[in-house]
Amino acid sequence: MRGGDLARPFTGVRVPRQLSDLGIITWCRGYEPLLRPDQFFSHLTAARLWGCPLHGPQDEALHVSVLHPARAPRSAGVVGHQTRDAHVVTRQGFPCSDPASTWLALASVVDQNELVVAGDHLLLDPYQLDPHDVRPYTTLEQLTTAVEDFHGRGARAAASVLPLLSSRAESRTETLLRLLLRRSGLPEPEVNPNVFDSAGRFIARADLLFRDWRVIVEYDGEQHRVDDHQYEIDLHRLERLRSAGWTVVQVRKRGLFVTPADTIARVVRELRANGWPG
Repeated sequence: MRGGDLARPFTGVRVPRQLSDLGIITWCRGYEPLLRPDQFFSHLTAARLWGCPLHGPQDEALHVSVLHPARAPRSAGVVGHQTRDAHVVTRQGFPCSDPASTWLALASVVDQNELVVAGDHLLLDPYQLDPHDVRPYTTLEQLTTAVEDFHGRGARAAASVLPLLSSRAESRTETLLRLLLRRSGLPEPEVNPNVFDSAGRFIARADLLFRDWRVIVEYDGEQHRVDDHQYEIDLHRLERLRSAGWTVVQVRKRGLFVTPADTIARVVRELRANGWPG
């Protein structure tokens, strides 16, 4: 293969150029020959190995840590760290900080929204289980204990975020929408609860539910627009909810990221119309 067909993501490492943008697994595999026995992937890199749906490209610099007193690695394309707190496990075939250590490390490199997104993902106890990927990856109790014992960078940020975490949020957008509503002073909604009719028959699962005022807030993602089958399923689900007396507020991408004030106003209007005194 010609030299021009190779990319050099790290010093001393070459990979086929067409593989250089395939994401975190390819990047970690490319760096793996350079890992010393005492080094492991951490921070943003570990979070992506755990599947955290964080904002940003997956071909960013790799975060590689080493336990004190060894010296942090220094190399092109690598952000080196020295730590006293991490616990190391194997994830996706690579040495990697465990979920709690990964989340604590993230507190020093991402903002609060991203930290909650990652925490929700790591805590998720999914409705549909994957026997090949046992979840949840960690628990709120484990994170709380880890935060209490943690004194590194980001300790205060991690502690402040703990009350915002949920073990039921199933997507990045659900988490961000919940945070938007919470910061607007609205009551805390239930996350992904089952909804039943007056006879006790299952109707649907709701994204965010204000039970006392019979208001549901749903994020309407791109898959609803491009997948006709999914669109039909969601359309009938929303019809069943409305027929059972629930008010459903649908939020699209623009409403979450471009016009959040309009989204808040819509939810407030429906809550007040249904008796919320706020």
